[in-house]
Amino acid sequence: MNGTVLQARDVHREYRMGEELVHAVRGVSLDIDEGEYLAIVGPSGCGKSTLLNLLGGIDRPSSGTVTIRGRRLDEMRDAELTRFRLQQLGFVFQRFYLMPALTASENVELPLAEARVSTHQRRKRARSLLEYVGLAGRLDHRPAQLSGGEQQRVAIARAVINRPELLVADEPTGNVDADMANRLMGLFTAMNRLGTTVVVATHDVSLISATPGAQLIRLENGTLVDPTGTLKNPPRPPRSAG
Repeated sequence: MNGTVLQARDVHREYRMGEELVHAVRGVSLDIDEGEYLAIVGPSGCGKSTLLNLLGGIDRPSSGTVTIRGRRLDEMRDAELTRFRLQQLGFVFQRFYLMPALTASENVELPLAEARVSTHQRRKRARSLLEYVGLAGRLDHRPAQLSGGEQQRVAIARAVINRPELLVADEPTGNVDADMANRLMGLFTAMNRLGTTVVVATHDVSLISATPGAQLIRLENGTLVDPTGTLKNPPRPPRSAG
């Protein structure tokens, strides 16, 4: 280990749903070291996706701070934050967010195109990754021509193609069968062994249990607990909706 890659301090995220104030993340504090493989587990609705969006700079906390390599994400302008994510992070979303007008290969190539990697190199790397995830015959298909599981595999290939320092993945195996889930987790493990820090949110504890070196923390009701259920970050009293 060569230091802390990501640090979260007393992070809260609240949003309104009608008249109700929803406390999605409550006082989470984390240190994630270089080369770590961290799995955040918990039931649906516990705040995993919200927390990952905060850790990956997709969303901003209501209070608290998220720092990556000493840089506070909340202090960056939108354009600067977008550039930073492109250069430092790979993000796997539950909803894929593929570009509908682009083919599978073009979607995967997109981060490298933004980074001005040569056309030959980015096509070569995209083809290799798509073959690895079982989509060799779908390179020229657009998202509407792909199943949900195939779209998820395209999104994962896109997230890892720039060999990010930090990979953040939200339920990356939710739409694939068991064999492909193991293959994708193997890809994450291989990247982790090459130095990528991996943070995965999943409800499937068995997958993580079979992942060498992975550490597990549990999120319940927006609050981190350890695997035995002991509160690590006791929540503050909820604020009133007014």
